[in-house]
Amino acid sequence: MSKAEKIKSITKRIQGLPTLPPVVRKLTTMVESPDVTAQEVGRLISSDQVLSAKVLKLINSSFYGFPGRISSISHAVILLGFNVTKGVVLSASVFEIMEKSMMGLWEHSLGSAIISGTIARALGLKEPEEISTAALLHDIGKVLVKVSLSDDYDRISRVVEDKGCSFREAEAEVLGVDHADIGLWLAQEWGMPERLTIPIAYHHEPDAAPKFKDRVAVVHIADSLVRAFGVGYSGDKWVGRIKPSAWEAVGMPGLDLPTLMRKILTELEEVENFQLQGVP
Repeated sequence: MSKAEKIKSITKRIQGLPTLPPVVRKLTTMVESPDVTAQEVGRLISSDQVLSAKVLKLINSSFYGFPGRISSISHAVILLGFNVTKGVVLSASVFEIMEKSMMGLWEHSLGSAIISGTIARALGLKEPEEISTAALLHDIGKVLVKVSLSDDYDRISRVVEDKGCSFREAEAEVLGVDHADIGLWLAQEWGMPERLTIPIAYHHEPDAAPKFKDRVAVVHIADSLVRAFGVGYSGDKWVGRIKPSAWEAVGMPGLDLPTLMRKILTELEEVENFQLQGVP
């Protein structure tokens, strides 16, 4: 059975996608229109007060690194663009699941977003906010398995414990595919652009990415660094080896790495106390 067939088989067992607010479903359609304005998108998100408060909290965190406070959704949409805004809204919606039952993965994802944004800005890469958003969503496949295939998720966790293997190896044993494959399918179902879906799909195999290799490399590096720094828990204790090609591809050796790592460690302090639950 091919990988595509395995994913198709798995998705047939899924009773439904993680529940998203009506605003998110409408937003997905709205941003596809060439005539939609930032003000219209802002008004839509603002119509859900809880969601808009969470979006503003995410945008004003160190994950996105804006120097001044953003007080309106419309302003955020103008700064971030439609695709990043859509990713942030999805993050604010879906990651509430993590806060309730996958806190370790929530912290791992936030840490990855912080590190990705910090590295992207240090390297002068374009659209660091999109790279942060891709990192925030890179393990979304694990959330889908936890929510919709909970028995399989428990089996995967037991394999990790019993065999001392990585979560990804356990996924391959139980499901025949891993969270990157499932995350790609889910992101495509939600209509995410390739600039976000490709880093999700290839964050473990950056050399295989068909495009956006610099973005994929940054998310790959961040995923390993956040594990090395001991922030959160993504399902196993292993720190993945950073592929030398990814390190070289984005010019990491040319940076002042000690200073960069100190900056990352300082910004990671926000993760422990950052929560979306309880936002009014």
